[in-house]
Amino acid sequence: MDTLAVFDRTPTGLSEAKNDTGRTAFCGPYVLSAITGYPISKIEDIIRTHRLHPDGTPVKGTGSEDVAAALAHFGYGMTVKETYMTKPRKERPTLWTWMQKPRNVWKHYILAVHKGKEGHWILVKGVKMCDTYTEGRWTFVVDGPHRGARIMEVFEVGRKHDYA
Repeated sequence: MDTLAVFDRTPTGLSEAKNDTGRTAFCGPYVLSAITGYPISKIEDIIRTHRLHPDGTPVKGTGSEDVAAALAHFGYGMTVKETYMTKPRKERPTLWTWMQKPRNVWKHYILAVHKGKEGHWILVKGVKMCDTYTEGRWTFVVDGPHRGARIMEVFEVGRKHDYA
């Protein structure tokens, strides 16, 4: 891993995403920036390297493999906690119903949700969420834009040694 500048972290462990690209970034890099504390430009470099496309083009879509590879680069791991892909979309839980379930409030959870016809990544920790729509800022899920979004998969994120 190369040497990177250390970025300030908030006392609650909720780092805001840092969009230093000068353009709108997509959900995968936003979520990864909020977890790691590194700027979106660095996150996109790692994703492009993983994809073997170091051409500098914006990262417009990410799959779970891209997210896992970028997390691993920064010393994190992710594991699937819940998957609803076998259920019809209307039978999948909404973000709001998932929030009522017991979970570790100290862990980051990356949720793959439906947003129209597309998939979308959001990050949840405790009762707060962060994504592209909040421009990388943490907001209460109850105030966020995705309460009714249907969940496809839930991934728990932690330091790599937790998932070895």
